[in-house]
Amino acid sequence: MSLLAADGADADFSAAAEPYRRELLAHCYRMTGSLHDAEDLVQETLLRAWKAYDRFEGKSSLRTWLHRIATNTCLSALEGRGRRPLPAGLGGAPSDPTAELVERREVPWLEPLPQATDDPADPSAVVESRESVRLAFVAALQHLSPRQRAVLLLREVLQWHSAEVATAIGTSTTAVNSLLQRARSQLQTVGPSSTDRLATPNSPEAQDLLARYIAAFESYDIERLVELFTAEAVWEMPPYTGWYQGPRDIIALIHQQCPAEVGGDMRMIPLVANGQPAAAMYMRMGATHVAFQLHVLDVRTDGVSHVVAFLDDTLFAKFGLPSSL
Repeated sequence: MSLLAADGADADFSAAAEPYRRELLAHCYRMTGSLHDAEDLVQETLLRAWKAYDRFEGKSSLRTWLHRIATNTCLSALEGRGRRPLPAGLGGAPSDPTAELVERREVPWLEPLPQATDDPADPSAVVESRESVRLAFVAALQHLSPRQRAVLLLREVLQWHSAEVATAIGTSTTAVNSLLQRARSQLQTVGPSSTDRLATPNSPEAQDLLARYIAAFESYDIERLVELFTAEAVWEMPPYTGWYQGPRDIIALIHQQCPAEVGGDMRMIPLVANGQPAAAMYMRMGATHVAFQLHVLDVRTDGVSHVVAFLDDTLFAKFGLPSSL
C-alpha cells in the first residue's frame, strides 16, 4: 500500500509507520496463518491508523499503537473462522503412499512466509525471529482461540506486560493471565518439540542438505533422498489431506505421484521461508518449466525431518519468483 499520504500530516504518518510494515505482517501472519490474509490485514491496519493518527497522543510508542490496532484488526477478521491446518494436523494417521490422493482446495490451509531480514539492527528482526515464524509453531498457534493466540503473541513474542495486553484487547489483567496459562497448556499438547536441533538456514549443515535435496530432485534420483531423511521424517503437501511418515513411504509417494519422469524435468531454486531452508520447484511443461511447489524443510543435524510441499502457484509471486523458467 502506498499510504494514502501525499503531504503534510499524511506524509508524516507514512514516513513514521512504513518502517513497521514488515513486523506487522509477521504479527498478522502468526495470528492468521495466511500470508494473503496477513497482507490484507496490514493494509487495513495502516488505513485504520492513518484515519486515527490525528488522535494519537503518544502515550505509547507508535510501534505499540500500530500493533494494538493490528491485533484487534486480526481478532475482528478471525471471528467465526476456523483454523488453518496442515494435513498432519487434521488428526488422521499417516497415509498409504500407494493410495489415491484426496484433494481439498476448499480447506483454508496454512501458508508459508517469505524470508525476512536478518539484520539485527532492524526492530522487525526481533519480533520475526525464526522460532516465532517456524511452520510448526504457527501451525500450533492455530489450535488456540484467536484471543489466546493474541495474548500469547503479545506477551511472549512482543514481550508486552500483562497490563499492556489487557489494554490492547479490552480486558482485565486477570483475564490476560488466564488466557496465557491456557494457551501455554494447549501448546504443550499440540506444539512442536524443541527446535534446539534444527539447523539455521545459512548453517553449513542446512546448506549442504538443501543442495543435496535439490540435486536429487533435479536429477530425478529420488532414491538418493532416502539418505537425507530422518527415520521419522514427515511429508505433507496441502491441498492434499494425506501425510506420510518415514523415508520409504515418502519415496514411494514421490515415485507414485510425481509427474516428472527423467532428470531435468524438475528445477529448483533455494529459498528461505519461515526462517527455514526452502526451495521452489518448477516442473517441465513442454519447452518450459512452470511453478509447481514450494518446499519448506525442517533440517536437523541428522537430516531432513519434515517437508511441507505447498501446491499453490500463487505463492510464487509472494516470494518474488517468476511463474516459469
